[in-house]
Amino acid sequence: MSAPLIRLRAVTKVYGTGQAELMALKGIDLDVTAGEFVAIMGPSGSGKSTAMNILGCLDTPTAGQYLFHGAHVEGLTRDQRARLRRRYLGFVFQGFNLLARTSAQENVELPLLYRGESAAVRHSAATKALASVGLDGWEHHTPGELSGGQQQRVAIARAIVTEPAVLLADEPTGNLDTRRGQEIMELLRSLNVDHGITVLMVTHEPDMAAYARRVVRFVDGLIAGDEPNPNPVVPQAKAPAEKVG
Repeated sequence: MSAPLIRLRAVTKVYGTGQAELMALKGIDLDVTAGEFVAIMGPSGSGKSTAMNILGCLDTPTAGQYLFHGAHVEGLTRDQRARLRRRYLGFVFQGFNLLARTSAQENVELPLLYRGESAAVRHSAATKALASVGLDGWEHHTPGELSGGQQQRVAIARAIVTEPAVLLADEPTGNLDTRRGQEIMELLRSLNVDHGITVLMVTHEPDMAAYARRVVRFVDGLIAGDEPNPNPVVPQAKAPAEKVG
């Protein structure tokens, strides 16, 4: 068997010192194989968001090992972690985090702009990414002209425009109604199945976790459960573009 894409070993995270010390992670082990869709669940304060921040190279462990493609991440500098993020990771957040006065096309192009890609390359890749999430023809609309579901689609297009190995989604349906949430989950599942993108998703919602093929549960800074989902929800079809009105 090939080595896991992601491996955490005895990872701890401590915030503060003395009486204010808080151990957010208490020595967790976690392996994620390329192509998996993993839902990460747990109550507030359980450590799941801290773990996701470490996996996304937004934070570093206090102790333990984090290996990505077999390379040790815990010892990388801030700039090296930033390069790893730009090359391998895509992020989707609950709040969309789109630039309000910027078109969908320009929002999606941003990661490529940071990479120094040419305008032609940025335009072509962003157009392709928007089409892949069902927003062909919506390139010139600003976030204020889009529904919540469409805004999250733009955010997902922005996350995948760099063709990342891993998509990290933090409560991606938290600001959406049930129908739009299901559409986003169908889209994430399709990206996982059809494009082979590894998906790690934090969610509080069992209905959304049901789309994952594996569920990891955090409690009090530890992994309390790690089980396969034998019957994940399967998308019925490619998620369609939303209509105006």
